[in-house]
Amino acid sequence: MHSLERPRFDCETRKQIYQYVERHGTAARHRTRSAVDVDPTAFRAELEWLLAEGYLEDDGGTLRVGLDPGSVEAHVADGFRYSIRPARQEDFESLVDTIRDVTAEETYVVAETVAERLLYEDTVTRHNAVESRVFFVATVDGDVVGWTHLDLPQVDTQNAARLTVGVRGEYRERGVGSQLLERALDWAAANAYGKVYNSVPATNDEGLAFLESHGWETEGVRSDHYTIGDRLVDEVLMAYTL
Repeated sequence: MHSLERPRFDCETRKQIYQYVERHGTAARHRTRSAVDVDPTAFRAELEWLLAEGYLEDDGGTLRVGLDPGSVEAHVADGFRYSIRPARQEDFESLVDTIRDVTAEETYVVAETVAERLLYEDTVTRHNAVESRVFFVATVDGDVVGWTHLDLPQVDTQNAARLTVGVRGEYRERGVGSQLLERALDWAAANAYGKVYNSVPATNDEGLAFLESHGWETEGVRSDHYTIGDRLVDEVLMAYTL
C-alpha cells in the first residue's frame, strides 16, 4: 500500500478490523477479533489479507496501521547526538508532554490544539478515509525532545498539509528543529503535496524567524485572531511551497 493511499475495502470484515486498529493506534490481535465478532477462520483470512497488502502490521500479536513514514536517522552536531524517527504509539505520553512544554508560553496555539486532539483521540497516527496524521520525533537517549507533525487531508483536490514543529527549550540552537522540519518537508514532497502551512501568533517572534530563515513566506495576517493572556493578537499565516 502506498503510504497515503486512501484505505478502501470491498469486504465489511476487513473494514471493521482496520477501523478498530486505526481508532486505537495499536490493538491486541485477540481483542480485535472479539470486537469484530466473526469466527476465527474468517478473521484470520481477512487479517492476513490486510497484512499482506500493507494496511496493517502485526508485531507479535499487537496490530498497528501500516503507514510507514520512513526509517530512523541519526544526527551528530558538535558531539551532541540525537535521532529522528517516525513516532510510535508508545511515544504518546512523552510526545504530549513535549508539545505542552513548548506551548507553555502560549505563543504556539496551533500546536497546543494538536496536543489536545491527541489526548482526545488517544492515538498518535491516524490514517482513514477522511484524514491522515503523521508525526516524527527527535529523541535523545530514547526521550522525545522535539516533534514535527503533518495533518494530511484525504481530499483529492487538496494540495496543502498543515505542519507544526517544536523543540524543548534546552535542546534548541543545535539544529534539531531544522532537521525535523526538513524531514517533514521531504516526506510531504515525496507524497505529492505541493505546499505546507502553519499559523503563528504575531507575538511568537522566535517561531516566525525560524520559519522565515527556512524559506517560509507570509501569506496573510488575520487581525485580533487570538486572545493570549489579556491581549488580542494577530495571526500570521505562513506557508512553504514544495
